[in-house]
Amino acid sequence: MGEPRGTHVPVLLERCLELLAPALAVRADRATVHVDATVGLGGHAEAVLAAHPHVVLVGLDRDPEALRHAEHRLAAYADRTHLVHAVYDELPAVLDRLGIPEIDGALFDLGVSSLQLDAVDRGFSYARDAPLDMRMDQTSGVTAEEIVNTYGQAELTRILRDYGEERFASRIAAAIVRERARARIVSSARLAELVRDAIPAPARRTGGHPAKRTFQALRIEVNKELSALERAVPAALDALAVGGRIVVLSYHSLEDRIVKRALAARARSAAPVDLPVELPGTEPTLRLLTRGAELPSEAEVLANPRAASVRLRAAQRVDRTAGADRPRMATGRVRRVRAQHQPWGTAHGRDESGEQT
Repeated sequence: MGEPRGTHVPVLLERCLELLAPALAVRADRATVHVDATVGLGGHAEAVLAAHPHVVLVGLDRDPEALRHAEHRLAAYADRTHLVHAVYDELPAVLDRLGIPEIDGALFDLGVSSLQLDAVDRGFSYARDAPLDMRMDQTSGVTAEEIVNTYGQAELTRILRDYGEERFASRIAAAIVRERARARIVSSARLAELVRDAIPAPARRTGGHPAKRTFQALRIEVNKELSALERAVPAALDALAVGGRIVVLSYHSLEDRIVKRALAARARSAAPVDLPVELPGTEPTLRLLTRGAELPSEAEVLANPRAASVRLRAAQRVDRTAGADRPRMATGRVRRVRAQHQPWGTAHGRDESGEQT
């Protein structure tokens, strides 16, 4: 099986390899394990395996078609690769089945993949007509067609507002309900047309395609992406060995906010703010490796337009027991304030058609 041509350029590949490298050194006590929680077409995974000949890869993906492509691409490394059909919040169960007690590296490349965007029949793109599916795993779950034709108007409004950050959510939801009373909405082109017509003309002239926020919101609801992410990042952090590293690539502010909160919660002291000393066991368990969220360079975006809205965050597991046998001044108070006031990521979602907005 060949890889889809001209579609897959791993985002921020060199930076990801640079951040993960210190955690993927040869271990004396066991095999070094790296988890690619969204293995997709295997671009990041292949680079890790090539750079670290001793590393064992655990690659997860909910999309069976993506796993087939990844298996083909990573065939040369089959003796140290485990590819698993699973959503990333199933990581603890996957590691348990494989008998892996802890991991050294973890990478999350969130959002919709190149394979899913470029496959016309998957329904992720508003730029081409297709059945309204949007499932990353087409073997299970509800489709976008079911959602737009069965959800109540209030629930549709909530989804578009909360997951798409769409300010005309109520107008779009009302238009969907009116249209489906006449005929079932079954195609991405028809939905995109409804959304465009529901948005005031002045608002349609800026911000890219008027349907992109609606399609993002429906995709998130279909795949339960945010709730899975809220479980997955803490699970990966729990699995990290001391010295292990996690790298997360987010593509819109909702994802980035979840990741930021999960990392920040473990990168600051758990001791009460008013204590003058750090109590044993309250030290941070993570060290942030990025100052806020890192953005792509102009050269990266020029080479790979789908990297335009990416935000990268990374952290390293630290030993909270080191030095815990003696009280120390709680200098983490200053770090706590700074962590709380770092700005949120400002990405508002990439153009799901792969086109420049």
